[in-house]
Amino acid sequence: MKLFNKYEETPGSISVSRLILRLLKRTTPILFIARALSNIARKISSGAHHLQFLVEWGIDNPEYFDHYIDQHYAWSKSRNSLMWERGVYSGLAIQAMTDKELPRVLDLCCGDGFMAYHFYSLQAKKVVAIDFDDSAIKRAQSKCAYKNIEYILGDIRVDIPNEYFENVVWDAAIEHFTEAEIMELMFTIKSRLVPNGILSGYTIKEGHDGSHHLHQHEYEFHNKEDLARFLRPHFKKVQVIETKFPSRTNLYFFASDYQLPIESHVSLVLN
Repeated sequence: MKLFNKYEETPGSISVSRLILRLLKRTTPILFIARALSNIARKISSGAHHLQFLVEWGIDNPEYFDHYIDQHYAWSKSRNSLMWERGVYSGLAIQAMTDKELPRVLDLCCGDGFMAYHFYSLQAKKVVAIDFDDSAIKRAQSKCAYKNIEYILGDIRVDIPNEYFENVVWDAAIEHFTEAEIMELMFTIKSRLVPNGILSGYTIKEGHDGSHHLHQHEYEFHNKEDLARFLRPHFKKVQVIETKFPSRTNLYFFASDYQLPIESHVSLVLN
């Protein structure tokens, strides 16, 4: 992959634009001005996204979260890297399937498309992203569109595309279904994976008092073992990873009949 193509230089030559920037940097306070403008822009952006968060989440809990709030406001405010953990862990699963060619990825309950665009699309031949919320799909098509991403409006209980994928990602959504629905969906997910495919995803562990974090959550998992029991009947290999933050405990899962990303060829373990 090539970055900054318009600034690439041939051996022994320097682009005119870079010469101009170098001259300006040496003779003017342009770097100071650029940093000041960036700082002002970040503060304005943070304030605007904070206002959006208060308006959207201060009164009610919407069906999907606008993850640009994380990027521009919440991450710096909370220092909670949960948002990026989710993309990185599923990214590991996708990368584990890139031996011969880029994989096809199915993103279940994709929400605003932030993850599909920012974490999956670069590593995938094709991303099919589905969500039942019309407003989420419209926002995804508007803000997170790319040529290899297809956004579909549909309920994954009945509308999962009838095609095969190397990776299925079920991120921050499995908890929105009942135990019976999760069990039924596992059959469908397994039928859409190629024989060596990998299912990956994220969910939240229930509160210490057994309470749910959001009213939309139908079933929050008691612990790692509770989550694994839904995966084990369908996959030969299952891994659940737990990470803890002050406000929540996170569960990341991988399931496959062939290999798990952390034990695959991309990993070196020395004991």
